[in-house]
Amino acid sequence: MRVDLFDFDLPQELIALRPASPRDAARMLLVRGDEPFADMGVRDLPGLLEPGDVLVFNDTRVIPAQLTGRRGEATIGATLHKRIDLRRWQAFIRNGKRLKPGDRVDFGEGVSAISESRAPDGSWTLAFEGDEPDEVLLERAGTMPLPPYIAGKRATDERDREDYQTIFAREKGAVAAPTAALHFTPGLLAALDERGIARETLTLHVGAGTFLPVKADDTDDHAMHAEWGRIEPDVAARLNAARANGGRIIAVGTTSLRLLESAASEDGVIKPFAGDTSIFITPGYSFRAVDGLMTNFHLPKSTLMMLVSALVGRERMMDAYAHAIANGYRFYSYGDSSLLLP
Repeated sequence: MRVDLFDFDLPQELIALRPASPRDAARMLLVRGDEPFADMGVRDLPGLLEPGDVLVFNDTRVIPAQLTGRRGEATIGATLHKRIDLRRWQAFIRNGKRLKPGDRVDFGEGVSAISESRAPDGSWTLAFEGDEPDEVLLERAGTMPLPPYIAGKRATDERDREDYQTIFAREKGAVAAPTAALHFTPGLLAALDERGIARETLTLHVGAGTFLPVKADDTDDHAMHAEWGRIEPDVAARLNAARANGGRIIAVGTTSLRLLESAASEDGVIKPFAGDTSIFITPGYSFRAVDGLMTNFHLPKSTLMMLVSALVGRERMMDAYAHAIANGYRFYSYGDSSLLLP
């Protein structure tokens, strides 16, 4: 499909620079079947689901993966996006033309890395020096990797250390938050429990590639980034049992959805999973594992805009976004939410 079919104009003032406070005070647009769009709030979620439904969350934890360093006189910016092994990361580099294999980049605070090789997509493999765990090094020298549409408008600060983590964050390794779950609070979880809505967690370490623009003119020519994920056997078993009993599987966030669909067989059975996924979902895709999606509002011409269009239909999704813009919904990572029930 043509990528420009997923384009729209967004007023800059609708890009959220801070989350709603409290988190569950955010608005939520309900897109359910062919019904008229409904302007709701995140706190309305329990009443929109049925007992026996299951919400699936991503428990990845964002690490301070944004680094700024020096190679000689050159300033080098690095955003780590995928772990290779205990000491080596794939990284997107700002001012990468100033690097060559074997260069040493000093990130301060006693943290340095060697640039090993450059990949075809322009990213570099960085090997951190010393014996300390890389997590310790990043806590010392790194900052939270806010998306470029936020970082370009304000500096990262201490508030982001908490704001950019979900309450489910446990498994360290993401360089971008699974932002749909940022809206959840203990109070909202208690209301969901009272309603009889189950919840499960999986792990998908979100990479910075999620923010990369689609540069191809046609979706067939876009190479999707890979991310590592895991679904435990007992989680898969409970999800399959819930669906067999008539419950719906509602993914909280596109990261949860992508991993569930990666793990599902042709007949819709969710299998245990551990490994990389580079699944790219566009209109025409037949969903196997999920029955709905809670997600924030995405960038124009992005792979995530294509994913939500695949779930409810492109024209329906474009109309929903036009409604959201006309009604002042806040967009992107710190913005408002939508509940898509096709």
